[in-house]
Amino acid sequence: MNDTIAAISTPPGRSALAVVRLSGADAIAIADRVFRAPSGALAKAVPRTLRHGTAWDSDGDVIDELLAVVLLAPASYTGETMVEFTCHGGDWSAPRLLAALLAGGARAAGPGEFTERAFLNGRMDLARAEAVADVIHAESALAHRLAARQVVGALSTGLSNVAEPLRDLLAEVEARVDFAEDVGEAALPAHIAEGLARAAGALRSVLQGADLGRRAREGARLALVGRPNVGKSSLFNALLGEERALVAAVPGTTRDAVSERVALGGVPVRLIDTAGLRELAAVPEGEHAPVERMGIARTREELAGADAALLVLDASAAWTDADAAAWALAFEKPCVVALNKSDLAAVIVLPSSCVQAAPLRVSAHTGDGVAALRAALAAALTSRSTDDPAVALVTNARHIDALRRAQLAIEEAGRAACDAPGEIVAGEIRVALEALGEVTGEAASPDLLARIFARFCIGK
Repeated sequence: MNDTIAAISTPPGRSALAVVRLSGADAIAIADRVFRAPSGALAKAVPRTLRHGTAWDSDGDVIDELLAVVLLAPASYTGETMVEFTCHGGDWSAPRLLAALLAGGARAAGPGEFTERAFLNGRMDLARAEAVADVIHAESALAHRLAARQVVGALSTGLSNVAEPLRDLLAEVEARVDFAEDVGEAALPAHIAEGLARAAGALRSVLQGADLGRRAREGARLALVGRPNVGKSSLFNALLGEERALVAAVPGTTRDAVSERVALGGVPVRLIDTAGLRELAAVPEGEHAPVERMGIARTREELAGADAALLVLDASAAWTDADAAAWALAFEKPCVVALNKSDLAAVIVLPSSCVQAAPLRVSAHTGDGVAALRAALAAALTSRSTDDPAVALVTNARHIDALRRAQLAIEEAGRAACDAPGEIVAGEIRVALEALGEVTGEAASPDLLARIFARFCIGK
């Protein structure tokens, strides 16, 4: 990290402004080889003060009129001395400026190298550094909100509240092992097990929203299911706000899964329209029968992989055995029930065992009830905790895996604290702290860091 890196930090193409940044010990010296200003060299500039000037290439041609700001170490994004230029956007100014800085002695930065240096210089832990990429790549308002909380340290604070008491417990257990003759007790005192129980509980709280966090980051899968001809495809189109799926009065029109992305409650959702469910024996024989049977099998596969289901019933038709079969399958997942075709005369009567589901009356034809249905689906895929700025939901699959391993180790340490030797308890606590360190970066290997920062864009 002794060299000075440079990169364009804004997307290519035409825009009002572009940002080019330098970071490293020679940042100011390299910048002064390119930048000229009536107020003098950047080496004499007041830090964090904008300087107006021009940039020139090595051939003596002007590149652009721009602004420059000096950020001295350690009070910068990377923790190193930085210079940031703001020039005009477009296809030429920023690339020419970058080329001049590279010719002046800088090295082209790799993906995420600025943020990697911020981590290595102690400006942020690894959880916060990874959240920077999540902010940039967020595909929904909720994903962005959760990632922004992690950037400012909400998850890191929660994990620190788990790790610090664990370190204290580990120190006490190891002291009792090392000085067993002086302590004079074979068994660990009760407050060790109590402390481990509190740590396990705190980690469970952190992990409670893991499924929602994953959905916010990666998107949820919502399958529309029901017997044939209840209007699933029409409702699919109504939820999307466009005619995406083919609609016909003939039962069994949809014979394969059709999917589109839509935002529900700030969560990116893959909405999946599936073939109508009915017993395979009920599929009428004919040249299309094998295709419909394959479609029904695909419906079951899509439902198995979905995060939630939307069960569609025909409010204008009597309850059937096929409805009952679809109900049983759909409620293997979190499920919302829609009574479609409610613009027609109501006929359906739900069995007494089903009325607790509070179905929503909706008409894909007129649009009545579609907004309420969207709200119900959003509620099924999110939770109130997302509205609390203090709550940091774990969104990263790597974090979830490490935290679950930490929780298992803490629980095992708690069980061992009752009757096992102190060495066993200490070993499990160390395993837990190692797993927590994989999230914060205290136990991250160079290979892991390389994989993490490779997914960043250059210039960040």
